Amino acid sequence: MRVPRLVEWTLNAYARLETTFARIDGLEGAAGILDWDARTTMPPGAAEGRGEQLAALKVMSHGLLVADETLELLTAAMGDGELDGWERANLSEMARLYARASAVPSDLVEAVEIAVSRSEQAWRAAREAADFATFLPHLRTVLSLKVRVGEAIGQSLGLSPYDALMDGYDPGMSSARVDAIFGTVAPRIPDLIEAALEAQGGAAAAYPGTFPVEGQRRLALVLMDALGFDKARGRLDVSLHPFCGGAVDDVRITTRYREDGFLGSLMGTLHEVGHALYEQGLPAPWRRQPVGKARGMTLHESQSLAVEMQACRTRGFAEFLAPLLREHLGPDASGIEPEGLYKLLTRVEPGFIRVDADEITYPAHVLLRYDLERAMVTGELDPADLPGAFDDGMRELLRVRVPDDRLGCLQDIHWSTGDFGYFPTYSLGAMAAAQLFRAAKDALPDLERSIASGSFEPLVGWMRENVHSKGASASTHAILEKATGAPLGPDAYLAHLERRYVTER
Repeated sequence: MRVPRLVEWTLNAYARLETTFARIDGLEGAAGILDWDARTTMPPGAAEGRGEQLAALKVMSHGLLVADETLELLTAAMGDGELDGWERANLSEMARLYARASAVPSDLVEAVEIAVSRSEQAWRAAREAADFATFLPHLRTVLSLKVRVGEAIGQSLGLSPYDALMDGYDPGMSSARVDAIFGTVAPRIPDLIEAALEAQGGAAAAYPGTFPVEGQRRLALVLMDALGFDKARGRLDVSLHPFCGGAVDDVRITTRYREDGFLGSLMGTLHEVGHALYEQGLPAPWRRQPVGKARGMTLHESQSLAVEMQACRTRGFAEFLAPLLREHLGPDASGIEPEGLYKLLTRVEPGFIRVDADEITYPAHVLLRYDLERAMVTGELDPADLPGAFDDGMRELLRVRVPDDRLGCLQDIHWSTGDFGYFPTYSLGAMAAAQLFRAAKDALPDLERSIASGSFEPLVGWMRENVHSKGASASTHAILEKATGAPLGPDAYLAHLERRYVTER
């Protein structure tokens, strides 16, 4: 047996445990991010025990990855001169995973998992009660443990603790690079918001009426079909917040419904389908291997936003969608026409909820969270001061005041689950989506007409070839540069915002 195959076997065993862990945590566990309906949600009292089970699985998978045999096999495989490009990329990705994991002791891995399980449950209760004080002790614990993780990995890889955490969500990304990109975007956002508000005039905030949930569900399934979602390898469910998760060939997406409005469910579904298409389009020959996974969260967000923001907020998409709304959403949708729908899809309105933010105000939400989480990791911001700092930032960036903790610093789950370093990928993904969509339009001159006719195959096919099929065989920047001719940057994104919301309004 060739040495690389031995390495693959070891990493495959690790991947199977990680897949089991992800499935329990994301799809079935009360400690997971999703709030599934009553048929699949665990009883709240089971959360503590499930957290211990998840911690045990995590320690097992960590132990497999950092075993002495793994290092021996990796070292031997590095000297194999017969590896092809994919095999060498796979070996490189294995070595990256090993380097990160071997820096963290197993007792810290276990402590983080147990603390996160408890913290996430405490966050749910605190968010419901709008009571940050009850969540604060859990936040302190999780933050302290994640800082220890960041310090351990950072010491091994020569990174700051925050950069080490960020590298876990987008390999190769650094705060210096993010600062350079965000430093170009941040000064432009206030003026763009003001110009967009002036240009949009009196665009409607919503269509009034009642829109049956069953009709919204049928519409979601129609749009999933149009986009090419493979229902034989995935499904749509309901959750508190839209999400995409699951395992190989079992990609689950969720949405939420409100009878007094359809836009939240609609756009949430489209966003998650973008994520799911990426997962379903990853290179099949390398499934369950590290190189066969998604490259990172910046590219993952680029795929969801290329669908939701770039393609599905165009005038062409409004032409395609308007008759479907009239068909599926009952009599109150009978007056929906493409131009009015387009104005609704591109309406700008500063608000305090990140997940409901429009495309042009969304970066402000991410910039704030990036600054706050980095300050907590570096020790410049005491977690006790988070609510006030959050409110100050919202007033400065968006001229809105947060009414309470539930709608302020408790609105996102990320910090309760220790996901420090994740937030920047949302806006980096939006920038990558703008670059990719512009490149796709250059390559596909009839793309906008295709979207207007409900044909997404050209766009998805282009993404399959240029992003999905690459897996983790190269860095985010290399994949983007090959696909678009330029590394990740803000230029295409800023030009897109200016064009859609100001000059072509």
